[in-house]
Amino acid sequence: MTTLFARRALLPGGWARDVRVTIGADGRIAAVAAGVQPEAGDERLGSGILLPAPSNLHSHAFQRAMAGMTEARGAGGNDSFWTWRTLMYRFLEALSPDDIEAIAAQVQVEMAEAGYAAVAEFHYLHNRPGGGHYDNPAELSARVAAAAGQTGLGLTLLPVLYVFGGCDRRALSGGQLRFASDLTHFGRIVEGAADAAKALPGDARVGVAPHSLRAVPPDLVREAALLRPQDPIHIHAAEQVAEVTEVEGAYGKRPVALLLDLGIDARWCLIHATQMVPPETAALAMSGAVAGLCPITEANLGDGIFDGTRFREAGGMFGVGSDSNVRISLGEELRVLEYSQRLGLRARAVLAGPGSAGRTLLEGAAAGAARACGRETGVVAPGMLADLMTLDAGNLALAGLEGDMALDGWIFAGDDRAVRDVWSAGRRLVTDGLHFARDAVEARYRAVVAKLRAA
Repeated sequence: MTTLFARRALLPGGWARDVRVTIGADGRIAAVAAGVQPEAGDERLGSGILLPAPSNLHSHAFQRAMAGMTEARGAGGNDSFWTWRTLMYRFLEALSPDDIEAIAAQVQVEMAEAGYAAVAEFHYLHNRPGGGHYDNPAELSARVAAAAGQTGLGLTLLPVLYVFGGCDRRALSGGQLRFASDLTHFGRIVEGAADAAKALPGDARVGVAPHSLRAVPPDLVREAALLRPQDPIHIHAAEQVAEVTEVEGAYGKRPVALLLDLGIDARWCLIHATQMVPPETAALAMSGAVAGLCPITEANLGDGIFDGTRFREAGGMFGVGSDSNVRISLGEELRVLEYSQRLGLRARAVLAGPGSAGRTLLEGAAAGAARACGRETGVVAPGMLADLMTLDAGNLALAGLEGDMALDGWIFAGDDRAVRDVWSAGRRLVTDGLHFARDAVEARYRAVVAKLRAA
């Protein structure tokens, strides 16, 4: 048993002082008591403000090593998501299994230091360059799991089904061949991923991720969902105008409407959903599915702005993810989410509910990502996984701020330096802002990046 003592903590009922949180050997919170004194053996968190630590609900870890390589304007002058994707395909051809493991470990370290307790890795690299299979179909999924074993970050591993190059069912080519599988081979990948996850702590989960309706027809989306009938299902949906147009032309319905017809529910997470019309937004909210928002990547790629106000008014749940990992920062992800709403509506504090914008964003992201990742967490309460973080009340951005305003100071005026400690299912990952394995993981990552960029 581990017991933490915090002078200030955000509990389900609001802010509390002098809080003892007891964590059991199973990584779950066994007890929470407020208005008490510390006892012998308690770990005293000093100036740390204790909070629920959200999960990162969408990541393509390997793309972290591309950061900074795709920001120049091309010769044609009309750069877009699609031109970025072409560059990404070229890059991934050079990645070995060892490279993928090293990059994933670095990404997980950075996520923990930013305040995330877990990640849903939307993993679509399965094959050798050129499309040949590894002896173990889940070789590269196992490398992501191995990275989580090194870093301790909670993992929801989501092998990706990727069958076609578009709604016309054209064959995959080039870099896409590293993603390719049919349903039978994909089943083997999922089984292998589940085997790899058995080596991790008991909070690890394995779900499935049909890549998108462009890459996976609706009938195969339904079949893929049956492979893990109790686990999360994630899918890219309505990210780009061209995608919406192609899906509607092929199937007579827009992507979100088509997925709603498939009967999506609380197991599902629709990633991006930046190109919805109002009836889709309201219906998605009422379905129980989570909107997986990646505001930094969506801004970087020029995707568009999620209809946050309408979605929230309809009772929708959301979480945030770092997607391309061009920048890994929980506070900044939440800030860009709110600022995009302000820019779109020319208003302030758009997503603020009862309480401040910062508190609404943190609590909403923690609850939504917990659902999307299949983790019993999201609040500091008995029975929940101990996914926890502290903010340093002595950080300049938080100086003199209490309660909700401290969260606002971190999200809107601060940065990752305010994150002091992080636990994932009770495992202490970050102390005084640094992950326990940072030095070794970073050295390995630097070597991989130097090799890739010299190639």
